Amino acid sequence: MAEALTIARPYAQAAFNFASEQGKLQDWSDKLGLLAAVADDADMRELVESPRLTETQLANLFINIGGDRLDDKAANFIRVLAANRRLGLLPEIAALFEMQRSEAEGSVQAELVSAFPATEAQQAEVIASLSRRLGRDVTLACTTDASLLGGAIVRAGDLVIDGSVRGKLERLGTALHN
Repeated sequence: MAEALTIARPYAQAAFNFASEQGKLQDWSDKLGLLAAVADDADMRELVESPRLTETQLANLFINIGGDRLDDKAANFIRVLAANRRLGLLPEIAALFEMQRSEAEGSVQAELVSAFPATEAQQAEVIASLSRRLGRDVTLACTTDASLLGGAIVRAGDLVIDGSVRGKLERLGTALHN
């Protein structure tokens, strides 16, 4: 995972620099999101990893799937990725792009995973706390995971706060084991 992020970083930086210069951060965010979803598809991953298709064929496949949502610059970006056998890194490239975009816009995307659905008041409290702590605007996505047993996990960029019962039990087990 760390190696994939390391390899993806220069591509994400190049896309971010270009999009920033053109004033099209949202547009490129949408394009990279689409391309990441395509690359993340199991069948597409198999094709990307297969030696049966040439780089040009893979690039054309991605460009055709993107259709009119991709302009010439995005198509060229796909061709560069294909020529370097990096199409499989599109999910990582998109994620790194989003992190840079959030940083530039002074915002952060956070995730709240809780054992039970969070109320609007709880969500507002998490947003306010993260905004104070990070000094940025926070957009919160909420999901539930019954395996947490209780409590919640908050992720915002590199910050992870594990207040779940499962996490506490795991830490207790580790402490007792050592």
